[in-house]
Amino acid sequence: MNTIVCIKQVPGTTSVEVDPGTGVLKREGIEAKMNPYDLFALETALQIKEVKGGAITSITMGPPQAGEIIYESFYMGVDEGYVLTDRKFAGADVVATSYTLSQGIRKISNYDLIICGKQTTDGDTAQVGPEVAEFLGIPHVANVGKILNIGKDSITVQMNMEETLEIQSIKLPCLITVEKDIYTPRLPSYKKKIQTKDKKQLNYLSIKDFTDSNEQNYGLNGSPTQVERIFPPEVSKEKIMLEGTSEDLSEKIFSLLVEKKFM
Repeated sequence: MNTIVCIKQVPGTTSVEVDPGTGVLKREGIEAKMNPYDLFALETALQIKEVKGGAITSITMGPPQAGEIIYESFYMGVDEGYVLTDRKFAGADVVATSYTLSQGIRKISNYDLIICGKQTTDGDTAQVGPEVAEFLGIPHVANVGKILNIGKDSITVQMNMEETLEIQSIKLPCLITVEKDIYTPRLPSYKKKIQTKDKKQLNYLSIKDFTDSNEQNYGLNGSPTQVERIFPPEVSKEKIMLEGTSEDLSEKIFSLLVEKKFM
């Protein structure tokens, strides 16, 4: 069972500036970490490998420093890693991001299962996983909360829907996105870090390595959606002290909410 896990480096802080021209996050020079949801995806792959064997490949898209999370995945037990990095990928929306990842996965080619975290903490769209599957032309299921069985040609999962739990069997190769807490993610191993240091090399891929090298399909050029306006929330320490009876306070609070246009 060969598995590919899509992971992403996200800001490790909420104090992120926005480029006023492009509307995208300024990621340079800020603290970064692995997307928390991707830790559950990695652990799911590691659990499957322990039962079914095979190899795990992690893949990410971003600037060269995104390779840091690939190394982190090595320390957890991943076998190989790829970084899709090119200035032409910058500014991608979910569609262009998904297409870029699908091209990278086509380059890797040897897989039975692709696992993604449910969503990322910087975008929260939960769309990239399913869109990658669509570009690859393979079946997919989202919101997977439990792996029930893995057969020779299919995988059976439990999906956590809004009001129900659904069981579905899906033919391999396929893509699944997993919920948080599907498994408890293991910590990176110091022993594995020592064993893999200077021994495992990252694989870097650019647009020139893809079958489709048309620049119009990547980054801002390949993004059908454009950010109209994005801004960080305003931080205010203003306080208002209200006094009076419970009836008076209720009326004052209601009037204040209406005045601030919260109601």
